[in-house]
Amino acid sequence: MNIPMLLQRPHQHFLKGLVRTPFRCYRFIFHPSPHLGSGVPCAQLLSSPGLHCAKWMLPSNGLTRKLCLQTTLEEHTEGLSDKEQRLVDKLYAGLIQGQRACLAEAITLVESTHSRKKELAQVLLQKVLAHHREQENLNKGKPLAFRVGLSGPPGAGKSTFIEYFGKMLTERGHKLSVLAVDPSSCTSGGSLLGDKTRMTELSRDMNAYIRPSPTRGTLGGVTRTTNEAILLCEGGGYDVILVETVGVGQSEFAVADMVDMFILLLPPAGGDELQVIRISARSGEGITEMWDKMKEFQEVMLVSGELAAKRQKQQKVWMWNLIQENVIEHFRTHPAVREQIPLLEKRVLSGALSPGLAADLLLKAFKSRHE
Repeated sequence: MNIPMLLQRPHQHFLKGLVRTPFRCYRFIFHPSPHLGSGVPCAQLLSSPGLHCAKWMLPSNGLTRKLCLQTTLEEHTEGLSDKEQRLVDKLYAGLIQGQRACLAEAITLVESTHSRKKELAQVLLQKVLAHHREQENLNKGKPLAFRVGLSGPPGAGKSTFIEYFGKMLTERGHKLSVLAVDPSSCTSGGSLLGDKTRMTELSRDMNAYIRPSPTRGTLGGVTRTTNEAILLCEGGGYDVILVETVGVGQSEFAVADMVDMFILLLPPAGGDELQVIRISARSGEGITEMWDKMKEFQEVMLVSGELAAKRQKQQKVWMWNLIQENVIEHFRTHPAVREQIPLLEKRVLSGALSPGLAADLLLKAFKSRHE
């Protein structure tokens, strides 16, 4: 029995129907409600770390009852060895205490393509997400960090700007995290990872954390784990997150779905007075004014409620992005498809088969194995 069907049942049949559901690890706590009358059962909303709540309205006998399903982390941690559990606990404890080594190791874990490590990364991320929600509640619902995207053509001075800008922020008491993505070679797969080398002063600042990451062929350098790295940095106490993209043009669309504000850095003579606040990272001209404008923008977004709405929409977008990525990977590695890909690609390259027909044949092979 599925949940929607279950919720249509009267209350006296609710627990009996629940036993037949395929779901596990749910907690139901009923207590008298002062709003609905003495003795009326409704769900108690728990605030323990690692619990996720889904609410439904359950009409019964003319009354409305709230059902809160509490899914614990037991489902995610099931099957972890003692060594794996100790690793996750160590990374989580060190991360929220602000230990840079644990943050670096945690980001390495979420960047891993190893299937088991990806599972461990999700367990860690769920714990950090629960901690993140608690901290935001303590902050009266306000975001813990200002997420800023930065892009620009090669040679525009992105690294020079970030170093001057970052030093100014840390001197004002902020903790800055820079997620700098360097392009990978299409031929060798290697990356220069030069941003950290260029930011010599900022890289030595204990209130700044610079994470260079190779693109590994991802368009624009925005990897699938960049969004998760942002969450880890915020869990580590960094209140300004800078995501630097490669600046090839397409990456701006991807990074816009993970930051609050996007900055385009152009060399002299680029743009006009309507677009560009003039700044100089060498003399410091305009840097303070730029930060004031950024804070003003953040405050307007926060007061209007647009910032919260934007972040919610971004999470939905990234959920579907990850689903799309994993569905395509599943499709490509499916036995019925994998066997035919080389042959069909060869026929497409020779002109014997149109790309559309080849795609239809692969999809038909995939669907036939699932019907």
